[in-house]
Amino acid sequence: QVQVVDSGGGLVQAGESLRLSCEASGRTFSSYAMGWFRQAPGGERQFVAAIKWSGGATYYADSVKDRFTISGDNAKNKVYLQMNSLNSEDTAVYYCAASQGGDPRSKWTYVYWGQGTQVTVSS
Repeated sequence: QVQVVDSGGGLVQAGESLRLSCEASGRTFSSYAMGWFRQAPGGERQFVAAIKWSGGATYYADSVKDRFTISGDNAKNKVYLQMNSLNSEDTAVYYCAASQGGDPRSKWTYVYWGQGTQVTVSS
């Protein structure tokens, strides 16, 4: 069984930073890519950032490019999301997910999901 645990959310003011963490574990589990998605109230789950372990390619949504940075440790199936210059539009539940193949930017690629961590940015 594969378990994905994400954490690090909280309440911050506009302009501040947060770092989210995630770990995927399982007896024989190894992922192809790991990503972060977010879902605001009443909205759909949207892509934020992803990292493909082979070659280390990273992907970002236009709305977070130059503010957010994804990094991780392939051997440990750990991924982090450093979020800088946060604004109210970044308020959402953030989900970490692990994929075993496919487009890292598509939520349909991901099989294993964390429980989500709330990020609230006050203006």
